[in-house]
Amino acid sequence: MEDDIGIQVNDQGKGRLLILDPKAISEDPEDPAFISPPSGAPVYYGFQVLPETSIDGWVLGEITSFIGCQIGDAFVVAPDGLRAGLVWEIGEGNFVQISEASQDRWGVYAVWLKRKMNNTDDIIANFKDIIPQLRIAHGNYPRHVP
Repeated sequence: MEDDIGIQVNDQGKGRLLILDPKAISEDPEDPAFISPPSGAPVYYGFQVLPETSIDGWVLGEITSFIGCQIGDAFVVAPDGLRAGLVWEIGEGNFVQISEASQDRWGVYAVWLKRKMNNTDDIIANFKDIIPQLRIAHGNYPRHVP
């Protein structure tokens, strides 16, 4: 559920700030770009890609705020430009595929991050920790998904 100012509200009534790309253009001026992306836009268009997280061509994208949060949503852009969704939580757990690959993404994955994210360095360190698992998942993506 989302309120009218861009805060995603969970079932406990606690909001998470959506991180929108200010440069993204919406097809419908009444909607944000992630609701009405231009034709041909990649999945997760309208959310912020974080170039400062780039590691060996892998880049993290932020859907809900990382800073000060325990859970959230993000995405990753692989070196070939293909994207996957991430549902993240601070703590311990297994890297698990929670949504199958489709034509526009190579899946959605539940990921557990070791560090609380108080700054960009924490975000980058957590991202670096999960890149090996992301490489494997990306390598398993069938390049021709119906």
